[in-house]
Amino acid sequence: MAVVTIRQLLDSGVHFGHQTRRWNPKVKRFILTERSGIHIIDLQQSLAYIDKAYEFVKETVAHGGTILFVGTKKQAQEILAEQATRVGQPYVNQRWLGGLLTNFQTVSKRLARMKELEELDYENPADSGFTKKELLLKKRELDKLHKSLGGIRNLTKTPSAIWVVDAKREHLAVNEATKLGIPVIGILDTNADPDEFQYPIPGNDDAIRSVGLLTRIIADAAAEGLIQRHNPTDESAEAEPLADWERELLEQGAPEQSSAETEKVADESIAVSDLADAVEAEQAVEGEAATESAADAAGAEAHDEAIAAAAGETVDEVAVDEVAASK
Repeated sequence: MAVVTIRQLLDSGVHFGHQTRRWNPKVKRFILTERSGIHIIDLQQSLAYIDKAYEFVKETVAHGGTILFVGTKKQAQEILAEQATRVGQPYVNQRWLGGLLTNFQTVSKRLARMKELEELDYENPADSGFTKKELLLKKRELDKLHKSLGGIRNLTKTPSAIWVVDAKREHLAVNEATKLGIPVIGILDTNADPDEFQYPIPGNDDAIRSVGLLTRIIADAAAEGLIQRHNPTDESAEAEPLADWERELLEQGAPEQSSAETEKVADESIAVSDLADAVEAEQAVEGEAATESAADAAGAEAHDEAIAAAAGETVDEVAVDEVAASK
């Protein structure tokens, strides 16, 4: 079955792009239409690219790889840490440290320093061999290291791939990954450059629900890869020993809210039909002469209603203006 349904994508606002004046012409092929100055992303294509990214992440993790989750924007920080931790993958949700990938040897030394500071007893200065002032300074150093490196504390080598929420904001991470030939998976909004991704997912990288849904899908793929790694289909393959968190994950069964198996097939059919109606309505409007006739007005109204029907809710001008303001 599909990893996710169009209905889920619509409900999460994945189809809303940026204002038309902020677009990158390279994403033209991923845009369905434009409404009130906002580009609408073609979710049929998003579905296909989600499936490709999901399969890549699953196979990468199944073969012992690691996915580094990267998202430092406010609306991505919490969900990114939550989903990466759920499947035991490293993450960066604070400021990206320059050289984290290209100069990983130095970063490894900082990780070792962090673990060294964690072993100190800050409650009993007499037993630690340091004065109270020295311990206070070391505690502050540890707090800073936790904030910047806490998400990658178990990273022992450069990751196999990175998941990026906003490629424009995380351009340092994308550039470092590109230099090292590390595949980049991420959300491709209408203002981004698709050439920066090996596995782009056309979608909204600003809305919390959109970021949350797509990040969860990637985390689910990693979880499925872990299950496949420890339960190989090849009888001759030897399963790797389980870590405690991996054992807990497997005991939970299928990945949390994994894929569209939790959705009714009927919902997906309805959503696909709705989106098809939206495309049909848009094509009808484009075929008419660009005049202010009554026929044009009716066509525009039908197009608006089709988009609203595809979203499963009434999308009035106020709602679109709010999206435009947030972009």
